[in-house]
Amino acid sequence: MKKQLTKTIPKLYGLYLNVYALFLPQQAAKKAFLIFSKVRKGRVLPHQKDYLDAAKDKQLKVAGNTIQTYRWQGSKETVVLAHGWESNAWRWHKLIDKLQALDFNVIAFDAPAHGYSTGTHMNVPEYAQTLQAVLTTYGPKHVVGHSVGGMTALYNEYLNPSPTLQKMVTVGSPSEYHEIITHFKELLSFNNRVSRALRSYILNRFGFTEKDFSSPRFVRTNTKKGLLFHDRLDTITPYHSSEQVHAAWQGSTFITTEGLGHSMHQDEVNDQIVAFLAS
Repeated sequence: MKKQLTKTIPKLYGLYLNVYALFLPQQAAKKAFLIFSKVRKGRVLPHQKDYLDAAKDKQLKVAGNTIQTYRWQGSKETVVLAHGWESNAWRWHKLIDKLQALDFNVIAFDAPAHGYSTGTHMNVPEYAQTLQAVLTTYGPKHVVGHSVGGMTALYNEYLNPSPTLQKMVTVGSPSEYHEIITHFKELLSFNNRVSRALRSYILNRFGFTEKDFSSPRFVRTNTKKGLLFHDRLDTITPYHSSEQVHAAWQGSTFITTEGLGHSMHQDEVNDQIVAFLAS
């Protein structure tokens, strides 16, 4: 019953928007984007609280949100960790332990509407603003991003080439915004009228079309050293995403796994991230 409701509710949203767009297409597009960017999970859970509370650092004001940062103090280079959609800084705890063992100075943070940070919605441009504020505050030499966190890191580096960053790592990251939007459209069964209005809304709000937003395009001018991980069987973000980014990024190395899933918390991944940052 629960599985059936999970499939039915998005279709009801889509039906509502398809009808609404007959009369007010731009308002329908705005509502569609609000549904798309609504964060429904990722707040701090009881078993995560003690770990994160002990490491709380600054609260940054970014685009009307209060962003919670965390620090695990070390004497070596600073590493910033950017989590994915509907997650929070705790997702890095296994990697943080390994980085601490080598005395890296580790910074993590909760994206808008995630963890302890305020807000209810998030999109990649807003996430990029947040990441840029964190980079400006802490001046790291390395950044690691999981899923949309990796996509955001590459986009932000394209917009704001960092004078301090030396190495960038992405783990299971999407590359094409239009693929994410297409999946959303299919999930809700939008008609062409809503799709056209949503395309116009994105262009007017952010200054790019969904097809303009492409990580392979962003990394062509990226001069940092890169390490990309992607599982061949990832069911959340397609494997070809990292393949295409690697092909366009001259300074990158691509590591393929099979059977590790999308989250990729495993030691074999974390050990290679640490080795890359320490080299």
